[in-house]
Amino acid sequence: MSRKIIPHKVFELYQEARGKRIFTKSILPGKAPFDERIVKDDNEEYREFDPMRSKLAAAIVKGCTNAGIRKDDVVLYLGVSHGYTASFVSDMVGTEGVIFGIDPAPRVIRDLVFLAEDRKNIVPILADANHPDEYLDKVCAADIVYQDIAQKNQAEIFIKNCHLFLKKGGYGLLAVKARSIDIAKNPKLLFIEIRKQLEAIFTVIDYRILDPLEKDHCLIIIKK
Repeated sequence: MSRKIIPHKVFELYQEARGKRIFTKSILPGKAPFDERIVKDDNEEYREFDPMRSKLAAAIVKGCTNAGIRKDDVVLYLGVSHGYTASFVSDMVGTEGVIFGIDPAPRVIRDLVFLAEDRKNIVPILADANHPDEYLDKVCAADIVYQDIAQKNQAEIFIKNCHLFLKKGGYGLLAVKARSIDIAKNPKLLFIEIRKQLEAIFTVIDYRILDPLEKDHCLIIIKK
C-alpha cells in the first residue's frame, strides 16, 4: 500500500500527510513481525505504530511532542515483554543504536530472542528489573530508560534504574499502571502522586493520561 508519509514532530517518527496514524521507518523492509500495516513511499517502507497496543504510541497520539528517543541511542527497556513497542524503538534508534530488553518471563524472552535474530540492535536479557544487580554487568550507560512494568513498586524500580544506568541529560519514560499499584485508588490521584515523586528527583518534561487508548495508564517523561 502506498501513500504520502511525512516526518512527525516527534523525532524518528512519521505520519500520514492526511491522517493521524503514526509510523516508523523500517530498518528491515519486507518484514512485519507483529502483522502491523506496512506502507511505502519514495522507495521507503514504514510500519504503523498502533496506539492501542503501545503506551508510547498512545502518548504520542495524545499529544506528546518529545519522547526523548533519537537515532543511535542506547535504550534500557524494562518490561520489554514480546517486543512490540521495542520493535518500533528499534526502528527509531536505527542500526547503530541498541536496546537492552529486560524481562523476568522466560517465555516472552524466548519470543524476543526470535525478534532479535532479525533486529540485531535488540539484546534480550532474562532478569528482574527490581534487581538491577542481575544485569549490572550486561548493560552500559543508557540515553533512554523506558519502563512498562505491572508491579506495585513500579515508580521505585524506575528511579533505581535511572540512578544506575541513565546518563546525565538522558530521558526516562515511565508507563504507570494504576491498577497494579492500588486497585481501589483513583488513578488520576495516583498519577499525580507519582509525578510529584519523580519531580523531587528529575525534571518532568511531559505527562500524558492515556485513556481511552490505555485505560488507567499514564506516561511520564523525565530528564536527568
